[in-house]
Amino acid sequence: MFTGLIQGIGRIEHVERMAADGGVRLTVDARDVPGFTAEVGDSIALNGACMTATQVDGKRFTVDVSGESLSKTSGLDAQGEVNLETSLRVGDKLGGHLVSGHVDGIGEVRRFAQVNESWELIVHAPRELARYLAYKGSVAVNGVSLTVNRVTDDASGCDVSINIIPHTYSVTTLRNLRPGSRVNLEIDLIARYVERMLPRPA
Repeated sequence: MFTGLIQGIGRIEHVERMAADGGVRLTVDARDVPGFTAEVGDSIALNGACMTATQVDGKRFTVDVSGESLSKTSGLDAQGEVNLETSLRVGDKLGGHLVSGHVDGIGEVRRFAQVNESWELIVHAPRELARYLAYKGSVAVNGVSLTVNRVTDDASGCDVSINIIPHTYSVTTLRNLRPGSRVNLEIDLIARYVERMLPRPA
């Protein structure tokens, strides 16, 4: 489990293609992540996707990303910056919301623009995720725990408007987003269970 509070920005510095299933082996440099430590077998969220460290060398680590995972995520198949968070430990503060690290779908940025001191981020979520997104609810975007300010439904899904404060802008990769950028979305765990418990039409 994770909190969606990003520890820092790492960098995918090497991508090795694996022929077996179309996956990749990533080498990630976390030297700029304050207090980062990891051991082989640890769970680490990269842009919100939970991966297992298979090799660790100081503040560099390696993960294997399957072809299936690549097909369900964005931003894990090329060199570049990624949001990093190590898994939650018993006794840690839960300042964001409970995040599983299992990406539910890919959204597309409609708008990312500064509004006064903050930034407005509008992401289009696909129809299969739209019913889980609600005003003042939680959503993880590229692993970052965020609060939904507005939901606008349309035939293909919904647009969610999110306020990005200066601190979040400065310490995550969200600052690199542009209209058209693809982002990993994880819906709130509570919304998932509530939807499952609701009676279904006969």
